Amino acid sequence: STLLIPFHHRNRLSPSYLNMSPTTTTTKLITQSIGKSLRAAVNVRSATIPKHLSQSTAALFSAYGGAKPTLPDLPYDYNALEPAISTETMTLHHSKHHNTYVTNLSAGLEKLDTALSAGDVGALIALQPAIKFNGGGHINHTLFWDNLAAPDTTAPGPETTAAIAEAFGDLDSMKTTMSAQTVAVQGSGWGWLGYNAASGRLEIATCPNQDPLLNLTPLLGIDVWEHAYYVDYRNVRPDYVKNIWNVINWNTVEERLVAAKQ
Repeated sequence: STLLIPFHHRNRLSPSYLNMSPTTTTTKLITQSIGKSLRAAVNVRSATIPKHLSQSTAALFSAYGGAKPTLPDLPYDYNALEPAISTETMTLHHSKHHNTYVTNLSAGLEKLDTALSAGDVGALIALQPAIKFNGGGHINHTLFWDNLAAPDTTAPGPETTAAIAEAFGDLDSMKTTMSAQTVAVQGSGWGWLGYNAASGRLEIATCPNQDPLLNLTPLLGIDVWEHAYYVDYRNVRPDYVKNIWNVINWNTVEERLVAAKQ
């Protein structure tokens, strides 16, 4: 077996991730690698990774030339989503919170590279929570920014409209269902509209903390960490979720759905 999915097999991953930067795809692969490394360690009953497995992972890092995760530029100004989301919230959310995930992910990947080079399974185990949390935060926010747009500037496309009708009856029913499930997230997390490739239908899902959506192709995400809305709505999450529907970029949702069906 190999420690990581080889880079040339990246076409097997969800299309939504392939449309993102190589660094983001690397994050997903690295997250998957940790579980495999644990199985490898159990199989050989050793505290170190077999040399050939470590080399296969080092090759993946080399393919990216040491590239680090970067904070993506927004496709709009910080004030573009007002009044649903204020300039202050967008500034803090993007330049502070998302940037922190990127910074911590970069640090985690550097430590992971060192652990892989040393064949240190114990270090890989210890790094798993931080990489999952910060890598998920980076992925989730990158998807989130692109599924937002200035108020009432886009509308669901034909593929999205048809898929919503099939799964939920109509757009309002989907919004009501997704809003209720997203508001009900305990603590911090995300609400998602995703595409199930097996059934060919849309589904709603929620994820705790910064766990990325992996069982569905993410089409539309709503961040319900308090840092996403507290400045504007205090602790009234339902009002935030109600108003965020005014700034959804349905063009992005349509593009992701079309890509997921291919």
